[in-house]
Amino acid sequence: MQIDHIAIAVASMDEALATFERLYGLVPDHTEDIASDKVAEAMIPIGNTYLQLLEPTDPESTVAKYIEKRGQGLHHIAIRVDDIDATLAHLKSQGAELLDPEPRIGGGGHRVAFVHPKTTNGILIELVEHVG
Repeated sequence: MQIDHIAIAVASMDEALATFERLYGLVPDHTEDIASDKVAEAMIPIGNTYLQLLEPTDPESTVAKYIEKRGQGLHHIAIRVDDIDATLAHLKSQGAELLDPEPRIGGGGHRVAFVHPKTTNGILIELVEHVG
């Protein structure tokens, strides 16, 4: 396992990207609209991981509701796993509360599933299995 990315909820992708470029010289190597989650994402490489900026594209999206309730900032930490099905089965056997009991397709076409923050001391965890 390793950290795949750290997600940051932002109100304005343009403003956030400009800030990361101006302050740190960081630019995304990938941007994508993820219609199923009602967000736009930008993946900014940093070291062996990524910062993922998430901007809501719909006021009813979970990211929009997150920003409304908590403000911009850390949204979740994503952990890369080799076998998401086996990881989910292990978590279920240990009593973890899963937001996604089965993997679904996320950004970049990868298989993803989220673990409820109640299970992990208040931090939303995303599991990511790279495909292709």
